[in-house]
Amino acid sequence: MDKHANLPLDIQMKELLRTTDPTIIAFASALLQGEDIEVFLMDVHMSVLEGSIGILPRRLMVRDEDLSEARVILADNDIPISR
Repeated sequence: MDKHANLPLDIQMKELLRTTDPTIIAFASALLQGEDIEVFLMDVHMSVLEGSIGILPRRLMVRDEDLSEARVILADNDIPISR
């Protein structure tokens, strides 16, 4: 059962990670989803506007109530997080 299935639509999201490296975003997303933490990627489509040269950072967002656990997971895997 999805632990977030009955949550309201006005959920607060917090920035967990900001990077220009798409491999870090993919790795962090996989780790968090493996721990049943939903992630939302922001600014992914900005690379189309910038010509895919990697100048604009992408952001990984998590629900406010998952932020502490997500920070621990990324820290345990040596992934730097946003403060």
